[in-house]
Amino acid sequence: MPLTNGDVGSSVLQIAPHDKALDHKSALDFLQNEYKHQDGLDVQTLLDSRTNGGLTYNDFLVLPGYIGFPASEVALETPVTKRITLKTPLLSSPMDTVTEHSMAIHMALLGGLGVIHHNCSAEDQAEMVRKVKRFENGFILDPVVLSPNTTVSEAKQLKEKWGFGGFPVTENGTLRSKLIGMITTRDIQFHPTPADPVTSVMSTDLVTAPSGTTLVEANAVLSKSKKGKLPIVDASHNLISLLSRSDLMKNLHYPLASKLPHSKQLICAAAIGTRPEDKDRLQILADAGLDIVVLDSSQGNSIFQIEMIKYIKEKYPGLDVIGGNVVTVAQAANLIAAGVDGLRIGMGSGSACITQEVMAVGRPQAASVFHVSSFAARFGVPCIADGGIQNVGHIVKGLSLGASTVMMGGLLAGTTESPGNYFVSREGQLVKSYRGMGSIDAMEDKKAGSSVKGVVKSDAGKARYFSEGDRLLVAQGVSGSVLDRGSITKFVPYLLAGLQHSLQDIGMKSLSALREGVRNGDVRFELRTVSAQAEGNVHGLHSFDKKLYS
Repeated sequence: MPLTNGDVGSSVLQIAPHDKALDHKSALDFLQNEYKHQDGLDVQTLLDSRTNGGLTYNDFLVLPGYIGFPASEVALETPVTKRITLKTPLLSSPMDTVTEHSMAIHMALLGGLGVIHHNCSAEDQAEMVRKVKRFENGFILDPVVLSPNTTVSEAKQLKEKWGFGGFPVTENGTLRSKLIGMITTRDIQFHPTPADPVTSVMSTDLVTAPSGTTLVEANAVLSKSKKGKLPIVDASHNLISLLSRSDLMKNLHYPLASKLPHSKQLICAAAIGTRPEDKDRLQILADAGLDIVVLDSSQGNSIFQIEMIKYIKEKYPGLDVIGGNVVTVAQAANLIAAGVDGLRIGMGSGSACITQEVMAVGRPQAASVFHVSSFAARFGVPCIADGGIQNVGHIVKGLSLGASTVMMGGLLAGTTESPGNYFVSREGQLVKSYRGMGSIDAMEDKKAGSSVKGVVKSDAGKARYFSEGDRLLVAQGVSGSVLDRGSITKFVPYLLAGLQHSLQDIGMKSLSALREGVRNGDVRFELRTVSAQAEGNVHGLHSFDKKLYS
């Protein structure tokens, strides 16, 4: 019996007094037949610049869909180039306060990709590439091999250089020479005589596997042994390759790692400029094992970049090329026609970038990502939403507008793996330095000198903004600091979990399903007024603690 104000009433107040309430079981049919217009806007209407102007990520929301699966089932695989697919859509920016070898290694381990900056000498950049490539392997086909004459002191120096201390010792000190022993960190750590040869301390009780052993079989042998390394030898006991126990542990702890299928090495990307001297830099990086080269320019639609793309595709056909940056379809078309395998989208949207303010050139990031990625998708070219990412929501929005991946700078600059040292700010907070590559500090940095004959000294900041010959430098970025975010081994999983939960709310089980849903109009959007943006953030509290994850 209906109740009114806690008492039994003779009648019930109707929401619509003059209309009879419909049977609740007919709600879905009524929705389909009577409501011709869906909630919200499709993506084309949302991003119509003639109607709504240029939008940024904060100017709209994605409307929720139907949840019929747990967030853990959301798949995040996505292409970063025409040939390479990642398990997660996160990239770190090639900035000298964001990505060196440590960031590149850990981003790859977590399923993403770190792009090593080029505001350093070609040799230093190549050394960082080598560290990434050697960090995780299947069969190590080019191990560091010691000779019987190598001293304990030299072995310690090699450990400092490469970050690991397990080395095979062969008769000639080369691969495909007879294996006579193994040196480990324990063998040399407390040895009192540095000048002694490694043969005096090396282990000779070795577990080996014959040439032709598969990776699965070799991993099984290594997992059962108590050894740190498994040498692979031929019938004459000559060293053919090596397998490391530490790689087994990495496979266990980092199942999403971005690795090449044949070598099991981490995928490595690095940035270069578009000047003639960058061809010499590229040769050094290619020799170090580079997989993806990113052409780093604030305005990618230039004769310099187009010629560089054609040169790389002709000379290094196995090397994937990402071009950019671009924000218009016309810019993208030139680079796609030249042969790029991927595009970076963004101009002036980064937290430390002032290009839009100073140069009055650029485009709001949401509009840029949608228009360029829609065009590039027709040619099978994946796009990177580069810049303007401040939180998980921005990652979701960039991906929903068509980007295959997102690139982050300031969001990762405060992590343990970024270059630089922590310091305490005036407010007593732990921070790290962060600067745009168009800042005066970056453009005047002298680290980019090279000792290679014929390689001209330059720096990435000036080259990226076409300022090498300028007598007066005009800044297009700022220098500052960012709060400590801890290790990306905790921060990136938080970002990924947030991304999965967001796709769950939208009702999409994968990034490919999200892109398809946006294209066919199933995923809907809503514009946000200034008041709506205020409502969607923390408000009405005297104080609060915004802890993002635990």
